[in-house]
Amino acid sequence: MKLVFGLGNPGQQYEHTLHNAGFLALDEMAKQLRFPSFRCHREAYTAEGWVGNSRVMLVKPQTYMNLSGKCVLDLAAYYKVDSMDILVLYDDIDLPPGAVRVRDHGSAGTHNGMRSIIQEIGTQAFYRIRIGAGSPPPQWDLADYVLSRPCGENGEAFQQGVKKGAEAAICLLEHGLETTQQRYNHKGRLKKEEQAENTHES
Repeated sequence: MKLVFGLGNPGQQYEHTLHNAGFLALDEMAKQLRFPSFRCHREAYTAEGWVGNSRVMLVKPQTYMNLSGKCVLDLAAYYKVDSMDILVLYDDIDLPPGAVRVRDHGSAGTHNGMRSIIQEIGTQAFYRIRIGAGSPPPQWDLADYVLSRPCGENGEAFQQGVKKGAEAAICLLEHGLETTQQRYNHKGRLKKEEQAENTHES
């Protein structure tokens, strides 16, 4: 069993916002994979099917973003899956709209949903796909920005990033990490990652 979590907030007021990139990517995955409709299961909406020889469950936690880890821990324990059988898709303000980044480990950065997951399951070693949301304008509060609905060119780029994130997730399930990174990873280096690597090397 592979568990694919898309992070977001439940409720109409949060639909199509930047912070719901994970929910939107899972909708795209379900469409491309022709999975059945999402249904209520424990504290989430889930859809199940097969990708190659792997049984896959798409999961939209309904615990709200800041408590995402409770849903991840619950389902990982229920299905007895290892952390490396978990994939999380979520928004990232450090990536430009339209870009994605695929990794198999890393910190939570500024993302509260990822912080909750790492805290609950006790490891940073799980797959994740970050979907670019872009940086907020200088006059914007970060919380207001990620809960906004993108429009114009940024909105179109964000939607392309959501689709790309879904395609990258399917590629990861079918072909593994190296192939997926080569095909989909945003080519630009992020300053935070460069600083982290330099600190580790020193």
